[in-house]
Amino acid sequence: MNEKQEQLNKLAHDVLILSRNTLLVNLRFLDAAISRIKPISVDVDTIATDGEHLFYNPKHILKCYAEEKERTVRDYLHILLHCVFKHMFVEPTVSRAVWDLAADIAVENAINDLAQKSAEAKREAAQKGFITSLSQDTKLLSAEKIYRILLDNNMTAEEIAYLRASFLADEHDVWYMPPDKVAALYGLSNGESKNGEGTSYTARAELSADWQTVSERMQTDLETFSKQHGDKAGNFMQNLAAVTREKYDYTAFLKKFATLGEVMKINDDEFDYLFYTYGFELYDKMPLIEPLEYKEVKRIKEFVIAIDTSGSTSGELVQKFVQKTYNILKSTESFFSKINLHIVQCDALIQDVVKITSQEEFDAYLKNMKIHGLGGTDFRPVFTYVDELIKLGEFTNLKGLIYFTDGYGDFPAKKPDYDTAFVFVDDEYNNPDVPPWAIKLVLPSDEI
Repeated sequence: MNEKQEQLNKLAHDVLILSRNTLLVNLRFLDAAISRIKPISVDVDTIATDGEHLFYNPKHILKCYAEEKERTVRDYLHILLHCVFKHMFVEPTVSRAVWDLAADIAVENAINDLAQKSAEAKREAAQKGFITSLSQDTKLLSAEKIYRILLDNNMTAEEIAYLRASFLADEHDVWYMPPDKVAALYGLSNGESKNGEGTSYTARAELSADWQTVSERMQTDLETFSKQHGDKAGNFMQNLAAVTREKYDYTAFLKKFATLGEVMKINDDEFDYLFYTYGFELYDKMPLIEPLEYKEVKRIKEFVIAIDTSGSTSGELVQKFVQKTYNILKSTESFFSKINLHIVQCDALIQDVVKITSQEEFDAYLKNMKIHGLGGTDFRPVFTYVDELIKLGEFTNLKGLIYFTDGYGDFPAKKPDYDTAFVFVDDEYNNPDVPPWAIKLVLPSDEI
């Protein structure tokens, strides 16, 4: 490396250090994220990150700094937020061009939301129009939400490329590569790079867990010590909450409400083929032991699905929830041949009740389902109604009640005699309160 190149590298490194320190001074909650990323000068066109390194081209850094001093700060923050929001840990089935654009829009909007003069750049003005139009479709501008909106719009490759120019800061190719390919691309080894800078690699699952910890720590900081930033940055906080929220599997959740019962089925677990075949050998056509005809399996037999039909819950979303619940039960063979399922629609009062005793009746209900209510929200009438059904002998072994809602209402004063779960639809990543006796599941609407 000649002396001129060394000076160039040193100047670019100094600019990055200055940008990093600017972020630390103005946004102290980023300290853990900043310390997790190591800048390394490599043969890249602009800048990039794999979640562990900040790869940069010295000439690009100096060019950006000469044109617009705040841009290097913004680009550094752009890289960090990709990591904090875990954008590089993406499913291989995504449309790469659309995901790249969605991720860039999400972090640029979050940066705008932080309103830091030190991170202002000319491209911010070009972003406002499209961000405003996106805000009309969803309150939460996370990469996942934006991605789905972009897919629904069926944009061409040219439209995506044109739009991305206003949000572009870094290259994303390394997101889709395993660590060994990234090392080969940039001439790195596990220990030292070709230019003498130290480097290392972490397994992808471990790296994802590390950034989960960083994101959770950042959220705690913003809710306590750095609350002045958290109160102002709504979209930033919602993106952070989307990352840190525990992910749930609704299918596994629903299975917890299974109850034991008998069905006509050979019980292979208790059948001994040794004695069975020995009987044929000994008595020609007579087995010694007949197979058991009954087997206990976990299936839904008695169940209540309560639906909040207040004005805040859309009819389409309600129907999707019931359909999803039905699909899960049916696909996992969760029904007995005879069932006792009650679907109750309620806002502040009971509006509609349907009793279902077979899959055929469930099919017919879904086909002709109508939403009744659209008033206020009160959870108590459903529990009163179910308690009355139990007294009347309608249920003999009610396993549980699932209450589907996206609002806040009044809960019963005491715990019912059956398991209860509230499934909240929440696209803003709040944390609804429920009584200690109830199970809470919070899902974004796109998972329903």
